[in-house]
Amino acid sequence: MKAKSHNDHTAITEESRLPTKAERLVLVVEANPVMQRHVGGLLAGWGYEPILTTTVEESLAVLAHNDFVFTLLDLNLDGADGTEFLRRLKIQGGHPGPIVLLANGHGIQRTIEATALGADDFLKDPFTPEELENVVKSALARPRRRWGRATDDDPRARLQDELGLWRSPQMREVREIIGHAARVDVTVLVSGETGTGKDLVARAIHDLSARRTGPFIKVNCAAMPRELLESELFGHERGAFTGAHQLKIGKFESAHHGTIFLDEIGDLHPALQGKLLHVLQDGQFSRVGGRATIKVNVRVLAATNQNLDHAVADGRFREDLFYRLNVIQILVPPLRQRPEEIPVLAEYFVRRYSALYQHDGFKVPEDTMHRLMRHRFPGNVRELENMIKRMIVLGDPLLTRSAFPDRAGRGAEQTDSRPPETARVSLKDIGRKAAQAAEREAIIRMLEETHWNRVKAAKALSISYRAFLYKLKDAGLAPGRPASQ
Repeated sequence: MKAKSHNDHTAITEESRLPTKAERLVLVVEANPVMQRHVGGLLAGWGYEPILTTTVEESLAVLAHNDFVFTLLDLNLDGADGTEFLRRLKIQGGHPGPIVLLANGHGIQRTIEATALGADDFLKDPFTPEELENVVKSALARPRRRWGRATDDDPRARLQDELGLWRSPQMREVREIIGHAARVDVTVLVSGETGTGKDLVARAIHDLSARRTGPFIKVNCAAMPRELLESELFGHERGAFTGAHQLKIGKFESAHHGTIFLDEIGDLHPALQGKLLHVLQDGQFSRVGGRATIKVNVRVLAATNQNLDHAVADGRFREDLFYRLNVIQILVPPLRQRPEEIPVLAEYFVRRYSALYQHDGFKVPEDTMHRLMRHRFPGNVRELENMIKRMIVLGDPLLTRSAFPDRAGRGAEQTDSRPPETARVSLKDIGRKAAQAAEREAIIRMLEETHWNRVKAAKALSISYRAFLYKLKDAGLAPGRPASQ
């Protein structure tokens, strides 16, 4: 393949001068290690310098400091959908170059959505090196553009806008603690239910701290098994284990002079808890399969939806690690305890996503806002955000196409609960709907008791984890990709 640089579109192998690093940088956003090695190897062989990332946060952190000739993006990422990368890129801005989707078995609807959000082209899997060459040539023929709207060029300004939505006394206190925590370089433990905004708290601490110019790297400790997570955190040497064909830089090294955010820290394997404790104590570790000691300057933030005091008492979490992490603790209350923020948050999401999805002028009707105020929100702010997204995308401000249970879990509210005189009432349907409502209420209650830990809730309800995920989906409670068991 004769890969072309962006500036003059002449083949690298035929140029009279060597291309600069800026003319060779390619971003590959791909979570599948096999595909990552395959694509990265092809690009390196063609003279490019690929930077390989696996998550949205890591990719955006890299884009904040580098410009790329082009970007290859898979839609299946660790802990998120690739379309979230495109949405965040619209807000953060950056120079990814033309973006080509690696459509590895994705549905056509997701590909269409990604294209609408700004992807330039897509490549179906399996593909040959020649097909990759052709799609890259086509992408490079397009003019380069700057992502991000003028009003969103400053991520810190947007962060301040989001923090300004916290109007309740509880969240004003959280904001005050964030300000104190940002001024000192100590570990912080953020706790709260799923979807309350723990990610935003961690990001705020980083962006308001002296490390704001460094990377912010997020790792979901519950999203992969222990063997893969150790390599993800600390990297590995070539030949360290089967499939380790090249040296891999871990997240701690990537976060040097910045911040690493360990989400779902309560699910960290006991064997890795000891290694993490060692890193917190002296800032040193070794890659998997390596002997050299690597020293990093990294601030650690952690988050959990579990009660770590109970985990320590049960022997599932190291007491010494808990005290190392818990220098400053921030508890983010659930949305049901701060209902005064629901209208403000809803209007914010309307402004943000109506512009993103090109539905300017969209408004939440007063009746719908009253229903939102009465809703329990077991999924917290994330559930509200997803509701607003569905309303905008489906053009459904009255939520007639969405399951919207009230506090008793009886299903969507009606202006008149009496059936029309001509309607036929089926006892079978009544029984089925009553059973579904009771089942949904039991699921919500158990999720709250287990702090939204789906694995524990499934065990407590004596149902398989897979079946439980289907129940969550049917009940409209599934908050994104399931956590690994």
